[in-house]
Amino acid sequence: MRPIVHGLENEYADRLNFVYLDVDDSANQEFMRALGRRAQPEFYLLDGEGNVLHQWFGLVPREEFEAAFAAALAQ
Repeated sequence: MRPIVHGLENEYADRLNFVYLDVDDSANQEFMRALGRRAQPEFYLLDGEGNVLHQWFGLVPREEFEAAFAAALAQ
């Protein structure tokens, strides 16, 4: 997933903020619990207020991310 996610980050960097959480860092545990983290890899698309717009688990095709990004950016 790393090449896909980093490629999308390069493409959308001027419109979306990509944040990576270290699952082994105890400082992130409360936030991950609030999101309902269940698997790895796990991806979330949040709005400006931190509301979850979309959530993915496991391997995700680039096109699925792009469709969700387009919908979020059109709002």
